[in-house]
Amino acid sequence: MSERVWSVRSVVEYVYRSGSLGFGFGSAAAFQEGSRIHRLVQSRYGEEDRKELFLRAEVEEGDARYTLEGRCDGLLQPGADRELITIDEIKSTSGSLEEIEEDSHPVHWAQAYCYAWMYARAEGLEQIAVQLTYVQTMSEEERRFVRILTAEELESFVASVVQVYAPYARLQDDHLRLREVSIRELGFPFERYRRGQRELAAAVYKTHLDGCRLFAKAPTGTGKTISTIFPTVKAVGEGLLRRLVYLTARTTTRTAAEAAFVRMERQGLHLRSVTLTAKEKICFQEQVDCRKESCPYADGFYDRLNAALLDLLGEERRITRDKVEAYARKHRICPFEFSLEAAYTADVVIGDYNYIFDPRASLRRLWEEERKKTALLVDEAHNLVDRGREMFSAELGKDDFLALKRAFKSVDPAVHQTAAEVNAVFIKLRKKAHEAGSRFFVMPSPPDGLRESLEGFLQAAEGRMQRAPEEGEPRESLVDAFFQVRHFLRIGDEYDERYVTVVKEEYKGFRLRLSCLDPSLSLQRITEGFRSTIFFSATLAPLGYYRDILGGAEEDLRLALPSPFSPDQLDVLLLPFSTRFRDRERTKETLAARLDELLRVRPGRYLFFFPSYDYLLDVLERVREHQPPARILVQSGSMSEQEREDFLACFQEDTGERLVGFAVMGGIFGEAIDLAGDRLTGVAVIGVGLPQLGPERDLIRDYYSRTDRNGFDYAYVYPGMNKVLQAGGRLIRTEQDRGTLLLVDDRFQESPYRYLLPAEWQPIRALQAKEPIPPFAHLARCAPSHSQLKTVESGSPPLPIDAASQSHD
Repeated sequence: MSERVWSVRSVVEYVYRSGSLGFGFGSAAAFQEGSRIHRLVQSRYGEEDRKELFLRAEVEEGDARYTLEGRCDGLLQPGADRELITIDEIKSTSGSLEEIEEDSHPVHWAQAYCYAWMYARAEGLEQIAVQLTYVQTMSEEERRFVRILTAEELESFVASVVQVYAPYARLQDDHLRLREVSIRELGFPFERYRRGQRELAAAVYKTHLDGCRLFAKAPTGTGKTISTIFPTVKAVGEGLLRRLVYLTARTTTRTAAEAAFVRMERQGLHLRSVTLTAKEKICFQEQVDCRKESCPYADGFYDRLNAALLDLLGEERRITRDKVEAYARKHRICPFEFSLEAAYTADVVIGDYNYIFDPRASLRRLWEEERKKTALLVDEAHNLVDRGREMFSAELGKDDFLALKRAFKSVDPAVHQTAAEVNAVFIKLRKKAHEAGSRFFVMPSPPDGLRESLEGFLQAAEGRMQRAPEEGEPRESLVDAFFQVRHFLRIGDEYDERYVTVVKEEYKGFRLRLSCLDPSLSLQRITEGFRSTIFFSATLAPLGYYRDILGGAEEDLRLALPSPFSPDQLDVLLLPFSTRFRDRERTKETLAARLDELLRVRPGRYLFFFPSYDYLLDVLERVREHQPPARILVQSGSMSEQEREDFLACFQEDTGERLVGFAVMGGIFGEAIDLAGDRLTGVAVIGVGLPQLGPERDLIRDYYSRTDRNGFDYAYVYPGMNKVLQAGGRLIRTEQDRGTLLLVDDRFQESPYRYLLPAEWQPIRALQAKEPIPPFAHLARCAPSHSQLKTVESGSPPLPIDAASQSHD
């Protein structure tokens, strides 16, 4: 008989979910501190009562035995106001308690019944009471419902639940058996390890073994994707992990992860992976509107979900976007929500950073027990710095609330009044800004009275959204404001010295922003909930900076690997004149002439990267005047997905045509594109990539300066040089590539910029003002020394990645 563990919550949610997508019970409470409500209720328990009581019991279905387990909120002893031992299940809502009836939420009763059954069985009780305690999050008012059940009634109830859940459980059970066997037999999916791959794979496995974090700098060509995924899959087979989540910032890196699993599947791996696609991209409707009145795929979603899941999981293992869409159409359900539901069943989840890190879009049902058995693989982790700041910031605009105030005046008095109160707070702020004569000023904390006004608006908005919209009602605007306020209040709960309040008047109107200057603590809190986290990138340098800003600790593992490529594949030239903003007008003619010279002396296919779009256009105009011997492509300010593909397709075609693409550092072509061989023969990087000077970036600089770190380096130098390293990394992608890397800026000869250039770019030949660009030639170049690199501590135990792969060495 097989033995598997079922979570009470997952079982009852599977069995009892029904109805449509929408703003149902608890939607507004999701942003609140749910644990705060639990602690509030539990603080009123008696001395003999117990809280967060862990319960488990065995159930049988056919020839299989399962362990049902969970943690009940409270176990209350008999007393003056109760005759029986009582299981207490606590639920919070920001809606009205008056709208909650005893039978409103069968899933809540089901969860409490399962806990009651487990406790009654363990203690031999003939009867037990079950209590649902509902709490209004803002008023903290409570409403309770109590039922008394016999042991026989509970036994019958659990048997009926198990019977419904069993087909899904058997499907999962069969899958897990095949998964475990296939992982044990899986070898490294390439003929041999590249230079650095074994070290990276071993470090990743050790991280999972120790349950910690790893910060890994692995240059282009190391094979980072398979070197992180393969040992993680092995850790799943060893029972260290239940699942892995592969997080990316771009679709191209997502595709590389999918390809890695395809390769391992061809070698016999039996694993279920789900790729998540943004709601806006995968929605079947022309306009995203998840109300059942507007979307047939939202209407009755949960009534059809279980059949759709059984169909999908019974037939597919690599669940990509096209598979999700096909089964969602077949069963007429929302493809985005369907993909999330499939993700909770998967061994591998592939998706954007925000599914784990963004409080607005996280995989919330990965409960604590699940997270402790989950590994995070964060690809191109340098992107998480600014993404983290954005995810943990929040912004509201005055115009939105003024519009709602006017629109709901005759529709809903509560929404009208609360929107007016929020708008009044903005009016006071705007008056203060005008008196100060500033369109941008900073406050140490949010303005007085704002939180109370927003909480009132949130409650009124949710009440409105639970009712059918009237004709002409701007429901979409209300929904947008609801989620913006919800996020704003959640970020307000996190507000501390890492934040500032920014008031600004711009083209979008008068706005208030809770600006996160330092995302490290928020990122740390999230990763601490998981078994292990691997932050990796080709440009994770300096490692100390990224460990600090991504929420690492001194004891976390660090690994820096040398380039796997031969030093003579790359010829690095430096033109040491200024590209600083104040000098661009003076030096742009020289720059255009030198770029034209490069195209003539070393003909081929090039990408020229600039620090800004305006600078790109200015130099482009001068280059065209030289009539360069190459076709010119230009990255536009806002390219569609098709335009991006067309741009890259010109480089993919093996026509021998001389070609140059003008692009922006840090943009869509600055990283995660792969143009091997003759498709790209040279890259020019103009400038050191510093972010544009501005008040918000200066706030970051000042924050780190106050905390005894080099504020200018943290705010400007390190982010800028990362763009340089990413742009230069587009060039050498395989052992057969060779090409020219041209750096243009005199600061590349100065610290700290010089020290941030990778070892594989040395030596750099600086050309004097009138010295011609020489033809390409092999150079006697210096490979980086292993002794100069920080590596994971020695003394690691033997790793399954080696035992399973010896025949491939």
